[in-house]
Amino acid sequence: MTTHVRHDHELLLESMLGGKLPRNLHWDEAIGLISQIGEVLPHDGDDFTFVVGNQRAHFKRPHHDEFEVEETSRLRKFLKEATLAGSPNEPHQAKRTIVVIDHHVAHIYQSVESAVADEKVVTPYDPFGFHHHLIHRKEAHYSGDRVPEENSYYEEIAKDMADSEEIILIGHAKGKSSAMDYLIDFLTTHHPDLLKQVKATEIADLSALTQAEIEVIAKKHLRD
Repeated sequence: MTTHVRHDHELLLESMLGGKLPRNLHWDEAIGLISQIGEVLPHDGDDFTFVVGNQRAHFKRPHHDEFEVEETSRLRKFLKEATLAGSPNEPHQAKRTIVVIDHHVAHIYQSVESAVADEKVVTPYDPFGFHHHLIHRKEAHYSGDRVPEENSYYEEIAKDMADSEEIILIGHAKGKSSAMDYLIDFLTTHHPDLLKQVKATEIADLSALTQAEIEVIAKKHLRD
């Protein structure tokens, strides 16, 4: 990397390599970063080749100039493969994520050597306080077996799982009453590549689940 990288590009690079995966990454930001640390080779139309070190990768300009989660994750992988993250001899450590989810809230943990840390909490968009008062379908006068889902809730969870190489999902039920199963359906439709990283699912009593018990589940499925 040159010594003349702009401060904003340097911060973006640090985030891409080791921090939280950037959201709403714009095409111009990516082009600016790659141009500073490597080359951007245009092809026909919206097709470009990014070159950093001895690594090359093809990227297509997004329709709305904003990267999808999978493309941001792919750009991170490309930058890491270009050995910008540090010593190439440093052992690779997979990003592991444990998601404990019901219809009210998702607790998202990063796992290192089967220990859980860096908890993030995601809740459904609920401007009228509906979820704080009632979730039962009959009393809410909804038809069917499950409260209508906010896809934005599951999209937010997907963003926090992006770039994970191993994912464990923990839920409280099966079938239509299970937010975990709904998340799996959502990933199947919207993020099939991310679904491939789901290594195991568990059913547990979430009301009594402790962090120590979450670590036991992680240790069972996330083998070093």
